[in-house]
Amino acid sequence: MMISPDGPLRFDRIAITSIFGPPRDPRTWSGAPCNLAAALERRGIIVESINSSIGRMRRLPLAARHIFGGFGRLSSSEQFLRGARARALMSIEVTRQTAHLGVRHVLHTGTLDLPAFDLLPGVKHYLYCDQTWDLSMRYRTDAAAYGPRALEEFERLEAESLRGLEHVFTFAQCVRANLIAHYGLAPGQVSAVGCGMGRIEPFFGEKSYASPQLLFVAKHLFRAKGGALAVEAFRIALARRPDLRLTVVADPASRRLVPRHPRITFHSRLPWPDLQALYRAATLLVQPMLNDPWGQVYLEALASRTPVLGLDRNGLPEIVADGRYGFLVARPDPALIADTIIDAVANPERLARVGQAGQTHVLAAYSWDSVAARIALLPMERNELHVP
Repeated sequence: MMISPDGPLRFDRIAITSIFGPPRDPRTWSGAPCNLAAALERRGIIVESINSSIGRMRRLPLAARHIFGGFGRLSSSEQFLRGARARALMSIEVTRQTAHLGVRHVLHTGTLDLPAFDLLPGVKHYLYCDQTWDLSMRYRTDAAAYGPRALEEFERLEAESLRGLEHVFTFAQCVRANLIAHYGLAPGQVSAVGCGMGRIEPFFGEKSYASPQLLFVAKHLFRAKGGALAVEAFRIALARRPDLRLTVVADPASRRLVPRHPRITFHSRLPWPDLQALYRAATLLVQPMLNDPWGQVYLEALASRTPVLGLDRNGLPEIVADGRYGFLVARPDPALIADTIIDAVANPERLARVGQAGQTHVLAAYSWDSVAARIALLPMERNELHVP
């Protein structure tokens, strides 16, 4: 076993899996597997890649099984990928590539390509996740599309996927708590390790909060990311603060969901430098996400000294320390969100303080090197990470 400057490592070689695409592609899962792999390599660990995604032709019969097998309406590919046959295919692919690479440690970025440990003995499997199936069902916008058979099977398969894992690493403490309380994992088997920053660089220049510039950002899933809520809340707030401006960054298909208004600017497919400039110019990120388990967008905004506004659920309370670095709204109510917007922008000095404190917090707490250290290092008294 390798010895790092911080202590003994769990492994000196590991494979990272992803069902979303090649793990080393920065576009896969918002770049999390790619960034984590690079950080592990900076610690001297050899990192291999396993792409466990299913091709289009293999997806067709899985979708048909979902539709005609009594699993409910089909509204997204995630629904049939959670089924037993899809999981088996992805698990077999992980096993095949694991054997080919000759690795003894595999880190999964999600449970859908598990339980591979049933197929290839002698390999230790780990999980890095931002959500559980149980937590996701509390706020899913497509919950009504899942039939009783789907709910029963997917819950059972999620529990089976968690059995036999060497260790589970979560983004947020709330996910860790759910794995222990709902799925019965031992406290010492689960660690909350956070995540790192995206491609948006921190902003340290001059910034004014006098003119209220609101921002909403979603690469996809406009409604689930809170786009419709943000637009309606802006419309309500604008009647009380006519100087408000809202910039929406979303996919081109979402253009029809954003009204054409002189105080609303819509962008799609922005280059990173242009998106970075919008983060820096904004005075408040308005992102009332309905079911995003974490929200990289919140970290990107805070790194730009832009306070954030979102719903009091999932990982956001942890990111903003229960309101120290942003504004939490109790319910997905446009009027309530509008009230919070008005309250936030009424005090530019407070926005400046919150933005500065938020930037200091996220730059200190969220880095991929820190995540890599928490995953790679064996627990010791001075680097024990899980909280009983």
